[in-house]
Amino acid sequence: MQLAQLDTPAAIIDIARMQRNITAMQARMDALGVKFRPHVKTTKCLDAVRAQIAAGAHGITVSTLKEAEQFFSAGITDILYAVGIAPAKLPRAFALRQRGCDLKIIADNAAAARAIVDYCKAEGASFEVWLEIDTDGHRSGLAPDDDALIDIGRILQEGGIGVGGVLTHAGSSYELNEPDALAALAAQERDGCVHAAERLRAAGIACRTVSIGSTPTALAATHLEGVDEVRAGVYVFFDLVMANVGACTTDEIALSVLASVIGHQPDKGWVIVDAGWMAMSRDRGTSKQTRDFGYGLSCALDGTPLPGCEVVGANQEHGIIAVASGEDLTRRFPIGMKLRILPNHACATGAQYPEYHALSSDGSTAVWPRFHGW
Repeated sequence: MQLAQLDTPAAIIDIARMQRNITAMQARMDALGVKFRPHVKTTKCLDAVRAQIAAGAHGITVSTLKEAEQFFSAGITDILYAVGIAPAKLPRAFALRQRGCDLKIIADNAAAARAIVDYCKAEGASFEVWLEIDTDGHRSGLAPDDDALIDIGRILQEGGIGVGGVLTHAGSSYELNEPDALAALAAQERDGCVHAAERLRAAGIACRTVSIGSTPTALAATHLEGVDEVRAGVYVFFDLVMANVGACTTDEIALSVLASVIGHQPDKGWVIVDAGWMAMSRDRGTSKQTRDFGYGLSCALDGTPLPGCEVVGANQEHGIIAVASGEDLTRRFPIGMKLRILPNHACATGAQYPEYHALSSDGSTAVWPRFHGW
């Protein structure tokens, strides 16, 4: 089916842009001498992940056990579940390992470590546990110099559970937009995680893998000495937040929402489309950045940004595009016209859809299913 024939709203993947993003990131990781374990929460799509693996990715990172189950069923065995494990999920995680999945789980506190040890003793189970490190105060994890890091490592080791590695994610990179600042944070991310691993090893606790990564720091790092692998996710599609950060340009954004014009409000200079926040998501991640894109960037059907247009509002099923000039809206945007909107946050927008429509260079589209749920 051609793009103009699709029902709206629809999530569109520009395959050529996506493939360029995948190739460029993999080439950068190869040049830096590290393995690349992409975070697949952005796409949750087997077709996209196969393209990443074909380019050279080693294993994947997931954010839900549902993702782990679905990708393992498709034949991917090396999986890192990069969200702190809740004790109630241990049976489900172990079921994957029993089926042959090389699933790694993570923890950042003693209570979780003890729960893992207790479960393994009671059920005859085994896990590879990685410890989460907080290198930028962004979210969860242990500070590299925290005494608890060694304590947790010993709880696991003495309980017969191997510490497979340490990992961190410099999420605060999304708040930056200067190359020097991004490079400095990439160095901080690297140095902090490597230091945590060295402390564990010095304490006699084996720690095989140092895993770091966010899309901005992966692109800004000058070297990765001491690092074994990098994780990044949103690079596969990119989005407007990443454009503001400086990680991409708008013509590298591979995900868009196809919408149809359904009305006009000439007195307000508004064009109404059938893609509201249910289609775009409520994410307003660009609102505190250098350029506020509202609910997205309006583009023509070929993906070219439309000058003088801003997606200024979104109700559940209605999007509002404000047109700066006083031109005839009905002439420029006739009822039924289709356009594309680039998203603020690709992960959040993709999550609104059960499937993508993958756009080839000849204008045809194919359906790529997307995983839902936890």
